[in-house]
Amino acid sequence: MSRKCQLTGRKTSVGRSIVRHGKPKRLGGVGLNIRGVNKRKFKPNTQKMRVMVDGQVKKITVSAKAVKSGLVVKPPKRKYNKAAQG
Repeated sequence: MSRKCQLTGRKTSVGRSIVRHGKPKRLGGVGLNIRGVNKRKFKPNTQKMRVMVDGQVKKITVSAKAVKSGLVVKPPKRKYNKAAQG
């Protein structure tokens, strides 16, 4: 399964990591020079959770940002009957 939030649509995005060398001008140097540029990926923090969707409990992949912002409705906790154990 892909690393994609099924509520917000957040997915892996791409970018670059830049390696710089030298002393900044603000510190009295001649400036920073770029030595290397590498591709990298920014991956969202996705978790598999049990969520209430249309009144039913489903296990879906959601991002941590969706959980923090309150988009996720968790199912009610299961209540155990203590009398049935004995």
